[in-house]
Amino acid sequence: MALKCGIVGLPNVGKSTLFNCLTNAKAQAANFPFCTIEPNIGVITVPDPRLEELTKIAKPQNIVPATIEIVDIAGLVKGASKGEGLGNQFLGNIRSTHAILHVLRCFENDNIIHVEGGIDPIRDKDIIDTELQFKDLESVDARINKVAKAAKAGGDKDAARTHEVLLKVKAHLEQGKSVRSLGLENEELELIDDLNLLTVKPILYVCNVDESGLNGNQWVEAVKAIAKEENAEVIIISAALEAEIAELEDPEERAMFLKDYGLSESGLAKLIRAAYKLLDYITYFTVGEKEVRAWTITKGFKAPQAAGVIHSDFEKGFIRAEVIKYNDYIHYKSETSIKEAGKLAVEGKEYVVQDGDCMHFRFNV
Repeated sequence: MALKCGIVGLPNVGKSTLFNCLTNAKAQAANFPFCTIEPNIGVITVPDPRLEELTKIAKPQNIVPATIEIVDIAGLVKGASKGEGLGNQFLGNIRSTHAILHVLRCFENDNIIHVEGGIDPIRDKDIIDTELQFKDLESVDARINKVAKAAKAGGDKDAARTHEVLLKVKAHLEQGKSVRSLGLENEELELIDDLNLLTVKPILYVCNVDESGLNGNQWVEAVKAIAKEENAEVIIISAALEAEIAELEDPEERAMFLKDYGLSESGLAKLIRAAYKLLDYITYFTVGEKEVRAWTITKGFKAPQAAGVIHSDFEKGFIRAEVIKYNDYIHYKSETSIKEAGKLAVEGKEYVVQDGDCMHFRFNV
């Protein structure tokens, strides 16, 4: 289950710089609009100290961490939903993502131009929101026209219910509000799931600051206030500082660099964890001599669903799961000792997988 996040924002807010830090790719980070002409895609590993500790014990031939796919989507501008700039192309690119990382510029620098003429992250946020909302409104209006006849004719309960939900969504969008803030029930969301609406996707606001703003500033506080109203997450990061950290290959040098700025870890590590939290993802592990691997699943998955992430046959023919808690694995250091201590649990189809579980599946197809 690969997590795919799209980085969006106005031109020159730090998107490509952040993308470069995340992926060590070479997306052009130039001081002019539309420097990213095609969406750049990179795959990054999820930092997880638990994987490292399990590797020390198992000494496997191969190590496979969890990954996140990052899409750097070129800067949107006012009027993008009507085709201004390179709008339609990039709005389409957002549809394929699971979550949105919205980068907002929260620092002043006379050497880096701003397409709107000044620093105002709330204004910038509203511009992007409006363009995404307009695009969603187009999709909703088109679907309303399709299902209206079937709903009026009667006899098609799904059509009538879908029509009702669409009208609710349309009214919300016309008020300048994103669908994620409407509070639709799961059953309602399923009825419009195939529309793949842009503003229904979970969002993380990334406040890009300079070194003086690492603990926040007036612009960050303004973003936090707005995000609180939307039940959205906010993270503070300095893309410029992360670019410097990315240049340091020696772990000790990185640690010293972070310490000098009063940081315990990089902003990128925090960003990745925040993205996981955004989609309610957790990690379980498979541990063996050949491979130690981290698997990403949605919180609440039962054992057969978790097994299905490895292969669909594992879910279809699921018999049982052998589960070792991460802390027990670290404490006893071998499966033999774990079994002798009675710490290996045999779980059935109703077992809800917990973050950090070490699992082995028995199946038959």
